[in-house]
Amino acid sequence: MVINGLDILLRNPEMLKNRRVGLIANQTSVSMQLEYSWVLLRRAGVGLARIFSPEHGLFAVEQDQIAVTRQPDTGCQIVSLYGDSEQSLAPARELLDGLDLVLFDIQDVGSRYYTYVNTLALFMEAASGLDIEIMVLDRPNPLGGELIEGPLLDPAFHSFVGVMPTPVRHGLTAGEIAHFWRDYKKLDLNLSVIAMQGWSRQMLFPETGLPWVPPSPNMPSFETAEVYPGMCLFEGLNVSEGRGTTTPFLLSGASFVDPEALAERLASVPLEGVVFRPTWFRPTFHKYAGEAIGGIYLHVTDHARFRPFATAVAMTCALRELWPEQLEFLESVYEFRDDIPAFDLLAGSSAIRSMILGGAPAETVIASWERDEAAFAAIKPTFHLYDN
Repeated sequence: MVINGLDILLRNPEMLKNRRVGLIANQTSVSMQLEYSWVLLRRAGVGLARIFSPEHGLFAVEQDQIAVTRQPDTGCQIVSLYGDSEQSLAPARELLDGLDLVLFDIQDVGSRYYTYVNTLALFMEAASGLDIEIMVLDRPNPLGGELIEGPLLDPAFHSFVGVMPTPVRHGLTAGEIAHFWRDYKKLDLNLSVIAMQGWSRQMLFPETGLPWVPPSPNMPSFETAEVYPGMCLFEGLNVSEGRGTTTPFLLSGASFVDPEALAERLASVPLEGVVFRPTWFRPTFHKYAGEAIGGIYLHVTDHARFRPFATAVAMTCALRELWPEQLEFLESVYEFRDDIPAFDLLAGSSAIRSMILGGAPAETVIASWERDEAAFAAIKPTFHLYDN
């Protein structure tokens, strides 16, 4: 059984005595008994000054890219770090005044796109040079800590879904990635991590013995988190990523998709650990709301061999090959940027989209980020806090 950083901290709350504490949290900030951290900290006599909530809000009420302006009453000031402007993503200086410790306790899902550790990174930058300790109460990377996948982020494509130059699937915990970011940015920061007990790098979330609390509205299960590092790319296409269904990211499709033709084409690509089931579905909101559309359901058959990012890129190649006139790369505002297509912000550069539009086969596109993976694999162990 894995014991999270929060539960370990609560064994010795005296270490927070006489400190003015801020807490970056959402509904995943729970103990092994599923009690919220802010409740437990105040019960232990901790002087909790304010709570900072990430995208989606404290209880993950809002959908993606929706400004969080109203929050439930918890008896403590709550500050949203996801408003209607890019400036809202980091705390204003006056919100840090009077604090000498900020705890970060949110369940991440192990992908560069997922914005919670990006909130941590921006908070760390805001606190750099101030007399404020940042303490990460560590939690498992649901995808394990060994496998990495995808290209590194080109700094020119920086956005809230691309803050740190890591592969898409980075294989680090929140505590580990905080150490990476402090070193990379050379931040003047007092950083500490309350490490987990019982977690090893080969563990996937079901092996931890911990309950899954959905960290965001469209992350209902570990199965969703497993495919997310790839299927989030579809946010940049005129293809539904399954929002508006009970199985987001596992489902994808569009009005122009012939499910059988797409499944047949994907079966010819040498992808391991996944089966593509042709299907139809009707989203209740988001893309194609109320419309019955054709698509694919992903079934992961081998966790060790499945590569979500390669799978989504291969699916995009197949969509482009089969429906070149219908498939579109969206160019509307995405995470406060309107000058770069969303697909490129997610991929970390324009290279993958350019290759797909140029007709490169999926195998060639997939091979294009091998050098980036090797470069990150060489430095990644420097930041490991846990053994294999």
